[in-house]
Amino acid sequence: MLMRTDPFRELDRLAQQLMGPGTWSRPSAMPMDAYREGDEYVVAFDLPGVSADALDIDVERSMLTVKAERRPVAKADDVQMELSERPLGVFSRQIVLADTLDTENIKADYDAGVLTLRIPIAERAKPRKISVGVGSGRNEISG
Repeated sequence: MLMRTDPFRELDRLAQQLMGPGTWSRPSAMPMDAYREGDEYVVAFDLPGVSADALDIDVERSMLTVKAERRPVAKADDVQMELSERPLGVFSRQIVLADTLDTENIKADYDAGVLTLRIPIAERAKPRKISVGVGSGRNEISG
């Protein structure tokens, strides 16, 4: 049987064990993607195993804060854990949003362990054409 090993994976696992799970005062980071799609800015967070009621999303001025907590699954008394690599605890991410985004109309959707936030771009930030007016009369200087 061929087994592949990744020494960096073992270092990550060891560091996670030493630091322990995230807490509300010292949360762990969560992976995310951010991109613009049409007139919206989309931010997607990977949160597998987190229930929707364990999510906390706040916006204060231009600071977006997302916190999530992955709780241990209740096990029967006769269960003996052989391997536990899935991190438990609190995860958090803060993002400074540009003032060109409409933070009043953020939409959040949670599906298949992915939290997706859609933030519309404010009307004042969208490109627009400026029309040039032509004067209706001429002013002449006579002398």
